[in-house]
Amino acid sequence: MPRQIITLANDRLYQRACELVMAAKANSRIEIKGPKRSNDQNGAMWAMLGDLARGLVWNGLQLDAEEWKLVMLDALRREHRDQMKLVPNTDHTGFVNVSGTSSSELTHEEMRDLLSIIRAFGDQQGVEWSEPKPKDTRPAPPIEAYEERA
Repeated sequence: MPRQIITLANDRLYQRACELVMAAKANSRIEIKGPKRSNDQNGAMWAMLGDLARGLVWNGLQLDAEEWKLVMLDALRREHRDQMKLVPNTDHTGFVNVSGTSSSELTHEEMRDLLSIIRAFGDQQGVEWSEPKPKDTRPAPPIEAYEERA
């Protein structure tokens, strides 16, 4: 059976997920995740990370938004008491966190927590917040788009 991802957006897709589970062969893997982050949350995160990048020098370094994202994802992992796994980098001049949390995989609740962490940190540092960019106004995709095949 090919890999399939279904977002439980309506009764038809919920039923399809049940059918796939019932048809799964022994030793198949099934993963259930909470709702993913919203586009509004994603826009707010990048606006806030940009504000940090423009407004702060951290430990003598000017970090860009992507680097701030890694710092804030680390803070989220520690807030959730997840284990951090550090290994030496290839030239032994520092360390790499290989715990691997991607912001695209965050649930709605995790993203809410991340935004709270970013806001609290920025407030502590005196960051002047900008408004997030306007939300995406593209039309919603057809419901068929919520079932993915890989």
